[in-house]
Amino acid sequence: MDNAESIVKFEHISVQFPSVLANDDVSLEIKKGEVFALVGENGAGKSTLMKVLYGMNEPVAGKVYIKGELITKYNPSEAIRLGVGMVHQHFMLVPSFTVAENIVMCKEPMKNGIFFDEKGACEIVENLVREYGLKVSPKDRIDRISVGLQQRVEILKTLYRGADILILDEPTAVLTPQETDELFDVIRRIVREKQMTVIIITHKLYEVMAISDRVGVMRRGKLVGVEQTKNVNERILASMMVGREVLLPKLERKKTSGEELINIKSLTVLDNRSLEAVKNLSLSVHAGEIVGIAGIEGNGQSELVEAITGLRQYKSGSITICGKDIKGMTPGKIRDIGVSHIPEDRMTTGVSLSASIEDNLISGKHKAEEFAVKGIHMKRKPIREYAKRLFEEFDIRSSSVEISAGSLSGGNMQKVVLAREISFENPVIIISQPTRGVDIGAMEFIHKLIIDERNKGCAILLVSADLDELFALSDRIVTIYEGRITGEFVNGEIDKSDIGYYMTNASKIDE
Repeated sequence: MDNAESIVKFEHISVQFPSVLANDDVSLEIKKGEVFALVGENGAGKSTLMKVLYGMNEPVAGKVYIKGELITKYNPSEAIRLGVGMVHQHFMLVPSFTVAENIVMCKEPMKNGIFFDEKGACEIVENLVREYGLKVSPKDRIDRISVGLQQRVEILKTLYRGADILILDEPTAVLTPQETDELFDVIRRIVREKQMTVIIITHKLYEVMAISDRVGVMRRGKLVGVEQTKNVNERILASMMVGREVLLPKLERKKTSGEELINIKSLTVLDNRSLEAVKNLSLSVHAGEIVGIAGIEGNGQSELVEAITGLRQYKSGSITICGKDIKGMTPGKIRDIGVSHIPEDRMTTGVSLSASIEDNLISGKHKAEEFAVKGIHMKRKPIREYAKRLFEEFDIRSSSVEISAGSLSGGNMQKVVLAREISFENPVIIISQPTRGVDIGAMEFIHKLIIDERNKGCAILLVSADLDELFALSDRIVTIYEGRITGEFVNGEIDKSDIGYYMTNASKIDE
């Protein structure tokens, strides 16, 4: 690999956005026939750099060479011409089209130069499946297949266009462990047999160690190092990413499990299309316990959380919290009986982007006597003092509590939500995707905070798409598939390789 030819070369690349220098004088060579991992904290510039390679971003300085050719036109068509393909974290497929129609789109086989050749498109897909080992059915509709299969369609689409440099942006974020293993097997095979080059953008360091030949680390727009993967470990990479030693110690749990604080019986919840998203689901959470919900996104987790927190009415069943039936209660009333909620989308339901940090931190307490006169006129001095105390306690990094929450990084915005919700000191906390899009330093802080609340006796329901997070934090793990619970395990009874079966359909497991 050391003597392999350079297939991609960045020379002193800088990319400027209105308020940030996203890439700062980056020089990097990627070799033919290697798996190259690009890691870094959220906002470090990884995706920005790869979008330069794919022609979606144009640098303000520097040069890019692909297969020795200097790039002068920055657009995806030019990148595709030179053999670059990119599979984005959020897939770019037409849900109502078939697998074959999506793969051949913009390069369709035609009959008589006029009509779309559906049979020819299916044959093209079948040939690609045989050649690359990515099994899909050409006639299946995209909106009726799993997320893992949709990713295969995206990869086959890039390969059909002749890509021999494949960029995968967070490729395992929506996959089960089994699907991740299958993807990695395919990557190894196409690199070995086709001499393709695969670039993986990821934050999962154990996957870097498992699949890559070399790894580049970015921090604050700069490339801080490139290493042979065999010469580093996860701890070294984490330290390079954040610029300091990152300690992820085993989180200590106290035996504090007590009374049942959440009781859900035979719950059915409809989604926005009036279809059943949660189906006859029963679940309980006790004081001093974290129950983790494991499932591929879109299997009823969001609707379940919305029903518990009063954001969505439910069709049937019951939800009892702290001994009170919440049927028909508003979100405010549910908060009053003892529920804090850390939502999955902090930017739409977690914070008010235009409001100041201090106003976000007192939201929900803004009518309290200590912060308002007769619940109307705000007392700015005590509000500021209270906000500054939380600001320091939760290590929110910003110049002032008076600036807008929308100016914060993802990790600091999440800390605002956590600080506000935990400050209520409620006995029940509902948490969705607590570390999505945050860097490893903030993740360390958030995980410790969640365990501390559990050790104080809180009942915590945790929904996360990150299995590592669920295994690190949960006392019990419940798997969900198409709105139904398919398995329940005390942490330690099952491992990550087996839990994926229950996340896809427990009825298909061979007993």
